[in-house]
This record gives sequence, C-alpha cells and structure tokens, in this order.
Amino acid sequence: MLLVLGLAAVLWGVGLAMGVSRQARIGLMVALFVLVMLAQVALPDGHPVRMATGQSPALWLLIGGFAALALAYGRLLTWLKSRAQPQTVATKSALFSETELDRYARHIVLRELGGPGQKKLKQAKVLVIGAGGLGAPALQYLAAAGVGTIGVIDDDVVENANLQRQVIHRDADIGMPKVFSAKAAMEAQNPNVVVRPYHRRLTEEIAEALFAEYDLILDGTDNFATRYLANQVAVAQGKPLVSGALAQWEGQLSVFHPADHGPCYQCIFPEAPAPGLAPSCSEAGVIGPLPGVVGAMMAVETIKLITGAGMALKGEMLIYDALYGESRKIRLTRRSDCPICGGSTQS
Repeated sequence: MLLVLGLAAVLWGVGLAMGVSRQARIGLMVALFVLVMLAQVALPDGHPVRMATGQSPALWLLIGGFAALALAYGRLLTWLKSRAQPQTVATKSALFSETELDRYARHIVLRELGGPGQKKLKQAKVLVIGAGGLGAPALQYLAAAGVGTIGVIDDDVVENANLQRQVIHRDADIGMPKVFSAKAAMEAQNPNVVVRPYHRRLTEEIAEALFAEYDLILDGTDNFATRYLANQVAVAQGKPLVSGALAQWEGQLSVFHPADHGPCYQCIFPEAPAPGLAPSCSEAGVIGPLPGVVGAMMAVETIKLITGAGMALKGEMLIYDALYGESRKIRLTRRSDCPICGGSTQS
C-alpha cells in the first residue's frame, strides 16, 4: 500500500511541476485507483502484485470513499462561493463604479436587496409630484438610495416659510423654482443619479405623456385636484401610486395600485372635501419634522416596490400621530362603483 501511495505522491508532484492541470492530475489518481482495485479483485490471494498493493480491496474502498467525499465537499464550497459572489462582481463590471459600490454597500449587504436590488434601483425611473414638505425628504432619500432617474414636477418657488420643513431647500434658494433647488441638492448629494426637473403644474394635457416615462409615481402634493389627476393617470397606465398626506401633527401613507389587486385613491376618497374641511398646511400648520417622517416612509415604500422587498402598503393605510407617538394601520377596500378603477383588476 505504501508503494502505491508513494507512487501517487510522485505522480502528483511531477504533474504539478510540469504544469499539468489539477483536473488532469485528479484523473491520473482515479486511473491509478482503478488499476489497484482491478489488481485486488482479479488477482488471486497471495499474488505478489496484490501483496504489494495492500492485499485487500476493503481498505482501498475506504480510502476511495474518503477521497470522493473530500472532492464533493470541495465542489460544494466552490458552488456556494460562486452563488455568493457574482451578484457584486456582475453588478460591478456591468453597472457600478467602485465609488458607487462603496456608497451602496449597506444596501448590497441587505439580504432583501443585495446587488440585484441595487441594480433595479439604478435602472428605475421615479416621478415625484411636488418638491415641498413630502417631496423634499422623498427626493433626498431616493437620490441617496441610488434611484437612477428621478423626475420632479412642481410649479412653485422656494419661500422663506418653506424652510421650516422643506429641508431640501436652503435659505440661499429663496426665489428659485423648487424643482431646480431640489435638483441641485440631489446632484450635490449623489452625482450618479439623473434628475429631471419640470417647473410647471401637473395638468391633464401633460400628465399622460409624463407618467409614461416613469415606472412609478409619488404624490406629495397638497391639493385634491392634482391628487385625483395623478390617481386617474396612474390607474390608466397600471402604475403604482405612492401617496402621502399631512395635517398638523398627523401623517398618512398608502400605495394605490389597482393593477395589483388594491384600491385606487378615489376608492378611498370618492370626492374632495368641502372647502374648509381639509385646510392646507399653510392654513392649519404642520410640525416641521412630520413631513420628513412621512416623506422618508414614501421613499421606503418606493424602494420596496422597485426591488420587490417586503410587503408594500397596498390595500392598507399607515397613519402616524406625531403628537402622541402612535401609529396604526387600517385596511382599505375597493369600491365596485369607483369611476376610476371600477373595483376590477387593471391589466
């Protein structure tokens, strides 16, 4: 047996010195093992060759079994490593720079996102309606998260009274259109994203063509006419609508997506409230950090929708009471008589 093991060691060493591939050397060892087993089985007891190679096939079978297990274990480790590493490698070579990989490292290590999720974020196109209280934090976090293309539409300019809560804008931006102020802040924070500013109000004339350029829509406006228009066009195009709203100390958030078995905005709010029943933030006031809380939640829901992580707030509304530090969720159902989605799944 020692003679055979010595011969195997010599053959392995000579093959290694000559640059023979590992696969070929393993094949040589297998051939040697087969020859020894044939000698053990074919030759009679007491034969000199059989005596020199261990006398019995039982021990060689045991050695062969251990060798097979070792090879199988090595292949398993190689396969597991190949499954764990390509996400980052493929993403790095095809889509991301070293700087971006470092920037998004905390996303990439998340089991629910990983390299594929970050790639989806970079390839996504998101439209944000409004660059005010809700739009400001949503835009900041979407840009920071690496959403590749972000559109922002708003016809307003930065005012001094905005700065208490619309933290994407600065004092030096007063008088500047909000979409350009937001674009500058987003690109300064993350130069790897593309920001498309639209300094105008969302109207029926432009909504359909504008929405068609994006994968999903965020509605951070404070007027019902725009909310109903955004809902109508999003439903018609089968795109999810992430909607947030604020009132003094309370915020609410939901994802309206009838194409994925949820209600639309008009299912829940069939008509706008009478004047005075739902005053704007300028009329009723709003605590400064509240838009940041709800706007950041809107960004989270957007990331989940893009990457497929977790469960988005479809068919649910999250209500946050900042005054008492409480939050609750309520179920939302579709209306069969809804004039927008008709209570039926959109295709």
